[in-house]
Amino acid sequence: MTTILTESSQADVSLASGDGLWLARDDVAGATGWTLKPEGFCKDDICVPIPAGRESEFVSDDAVNVGAFWALMEKPAVSNASGDAWFLGEGAADRNASLESLQAPNFTLKDLDGNEHSLVDFRGKKVLLATWASW
Repeated sequence: MTTILTESSQADVSLASGDGLWLARDDVAGATGWTLKPEGFCKDDICVPIPAGRESEFVSDDAVNVGAFWALMEKPAVSNASGDAWFLGEGAADRNASLESLQAPNFTLKDLDGNEHSLVDFRGKKVLLATWASW
């Protein structure tokens, strides 16, 4: 079993045969949010075509090379040494656009009483976010 982490989700899938991050076609949408269609890889209204003549790098009869697709979109895809955990990150252009918007991404945390609060619940109100890291 392999764990796929993205900016917003986690999925546990079985890897298909091959080098890299080959997933069964049925597992791609649940792990990444992208689906394979005749026009290419699609998510909502956005489709990324597979480069002509390079189809075999991305798709086989029963599997999809998600690692190659992520590289095509210029997004980082990294794994641990054993290959049983992968992180599919956002590209630099997407991160820069988020920073330029000056809007924090939505997240949900529990208060001391165990009640969940999401940042989106405070939309339109002034919010002070205090962060800290140990490194």
